[in-house]
Amino acid sequence: MKQNKRFCPQCGTQVNFSIPAGDNRQRAVCPECHHIDYDNPRLITGTIPIYQGKILLCRRDIEPRRGYWTLPAGFMENQESTSMGALRETLEECGSKAVCKQAFSMLSIPQIDQVHLFYLAELPLADFHTTEESSEVKLFNIDEIPWSELAFNSITRTLKLYLEDKKKGRFSFHEETLTIDFLPPIKVR
Repeated sequence: MKQNKRFCPQCGTQVNFSIPAGDNRQRAVCPECHHIDYDNPRLITGTIPIYQGKILLCRRDIEPRRGYWTLPAGFMENQESTSMGALRETLEECGSKAVCKQAFSMLSIPQIDQVHLFYLAELPLADFHTTEESSEVKLFNIDEIPWSELAFNSITRTLKLYLEDKKKGRFSFHEETLTIDFLPPIKVR
């Protein structure tokens, strides 16, 4: 748990880190009002958008990893289902209204307290375009994927799983745990 200076969201008092009764992990506990502030993993949802057999990728125009290619994905919002979050992120990052077909990969990344969930999605129309978050949006044939320019290892792993399943002729659900590889410096575009 990140033990930097934190304050209680209930009363504003600086918290202490301790293991509450009946728990087994250190938590941020308010010494004043006794509120326990749980710090849990964040869920990232996204899609593998497919149009006429090609995969849609977005070149990031935001940090981290600005200038690198990614699948459309981002933090899930409150009051969203996972598929709603994935479709919203697809619309925000490439302007496309996708249709979720099935949950495809769930990748836990404990080092950064995140879980990445990707859906196979169909693009009914080639209606994609650049957005505030993406400087370029492009369809790629399988043999054109820019592997060395992918933004995150969760994207690389999800695309490799997609290619493996495509060869088999059936798509399964995949659950794995990833570690963070320290990536080369971010290139300037």
